[in-house]
Amino acid sequence: MIPRDFIDTLLARVDIVDVIDRRVPLKKAGQNYQACCPFHSEKTPSFTVSPTKQFYHCFGCGAHGTALGFLMEYEHMSFPDAVGALAQDVGLPVPESGEPDRPRPPPALWDALEQAAQLYKKQLKQTPKAIDYLKQRGLTGVIAARYGIGYAPDGSPLKQVFADYTADALAASGLVIDGDRGRYDRFRDRIMFPIRNIKGQIVGFGGRVLDQGEPKYLNSPETPLFHKGSELYGLFEARAAIKAAGRAIVVEGYMDVVALAQHGVEFAVAALGTATTPIHVRTLLRHTDRLVYAFDGDNAGRKAAWRALENSLEALQDGKEVSFLFLPEGEDPDSYIRTHGQAAFLHLLDSDTVPLSAFLIRELARDRKLDSQEGRAALIKDAKPLLDKIAAPLLASLIRRQVADLAHLQADELGLVGVKPGASRRAPPRPQRRPAPSRVRSLARTLLMNPQRVGEVDTCWLDANDPLSSRMGELMAWLQDVGQLSLPAIAEAARGSTLEPLVDELMVDLLDKDDSWDWNAEFDGAVKQLRDDWQRRRWQELATRPLGSLSESERRELTELARS
Repeated sequence: MIPRDFIDTLLARVDIVDVIDRRVPLKKAGQNYQACCPFHSEKTPSFTVSPTKQFYHCFGCGAHGTALGFLMEYEHMSFPDAVGALAQDVGLPVPESGEPDRPRPPPALWDALEQAAQLYKKQLKQTPKAIDYLKQRGLTGVIAARYGIGYAPDGSPLKQVFADYTADALAASGLVIDGDRGRYDRFRDRIMFPIRNIKGQIVGFGGRVLDQGEPKYLNSPETPLFHKGSELYGLFEARAAIKAAGRAIVVEGYMDVVALAQHGVEFAVAALGTATTPIHVRTLLRHTDRLVYAFDGDNAGRKAAWRALENSLEALQDGKEVSFLFLPEGEDPDSYIRTHGQAAFLHLLDSDTVPLSAFLIRELARDRKLDSQEGRAALIKDAKPLLDKIAAPLLASLIRRQVADLAHLQADELGLVGVKPGASRRAPPRPQRRPAPSRVRSLARTLLMNPQRVGEVDTCWLDANDPLSSRMGELMAWLQDVGQLSLPAIAEAARGSTLEPLVDELMVDLLDKDDSWDWNAEFDGAVKQLRDDWQRRRWQELATRPLGSLSESERRELTELARS
């Protein structure tokens, strides 16, 4: 766990305007800065960044947060990675306290992979047969350099690089194998493709044979750095192109990725020796709203597409498009774009893709006798587990309706045969309307600017009829517990807690006020109004009771309230 006081120090050193402007160009707009939102499509800027509050908010889609939150959402970083990135920017070492959530890979593993990559690139330049192979595949030196492509000679060339060839890091990073006859290089006589994580760090390699041989492709094994079910080849290089194109293509191999890039289609990625996983799909749908799988048009391609569909269902989101492109039989993306060119390939993407829903229905209905009860029963039996997995509730409802039509049922009758009705698994939508102003709300937002004054408020003053009052006591107790923090540090301290939605709402309220606003004066005014209102309510409560029912202290209180 990263100490909370370090987060506060870090956010005090960082300027959110600088962090965002380096990724999304901002323009001055009064006291704040604006841009078109990077998290949804819009023509009129509604994305606002406050330099004084150190907070961003989109009034269109509701995205909001601190500099840390922006890196997590925009760069798809984990919280520790975002902290590390900001700390590096300002030259702060990240301290550690307590047990980490998971073991951190030792630096030696990263170093080993980087040194190996440098060797492979050097060997490529010195190996004519490897250069000729890449040229025959239509690749230029520019593309080879962009993707860091190299060559692993036969034998064990890593002995040239590592003085201690017996080091544990070589085995732990997957570079060598310890066999019955000793240690040897895993990758030999192969074109080498470095696999990078989203930050650009090498986490593993893929190697392809030059001639005939098995396996044709060889990947790094699972290591502390490399998990093939979560990494995508080419994603680091394709990020900007995916954003510009508004879509991403998933292909089957490294050569497909680099061949497409060679011909100007730079928004392709590939899974790594495994079918596309739900983690892959979620990662890509954070980068784009449109995802296209490209497969060969033969039977094997259709089977691979079906596995991709099955693994995509639990990652689907309403408003996101997932579709399939089936190339002519005998073609893959590499061969097709080399033969027909970029324009022809893009035309296929624009005109020949099959939506996931249509592919699902088509395959469910394939070779079935839907004119018989038995055929329709088999359809429902096979459709049930798929329908239950679909995470996008609106899309699931529409597909259920199509399945019901094929089975000659009404959509609501599917429940009678065991198909569950669609249940929303989406996160709650971000609030688009601000709650109505109130005295309790005014006090709550001023407390974020003056957390040290929380002890001046008595919870008995809160109006029970104000919907915020039930949360206000919790907020006040929490502010006393976390201590005096800066505004962005308060937002980060609330991350993951039950108070996060309320703190986020109040942070948005604060964007309306300019730098000259007197928050102490607003706090004093809010406290006075709440106390006066409470005194009137209390006087009415005591005054309406029979005098004989009042205790001595209540009688004195009634007299004092009447004088005030």
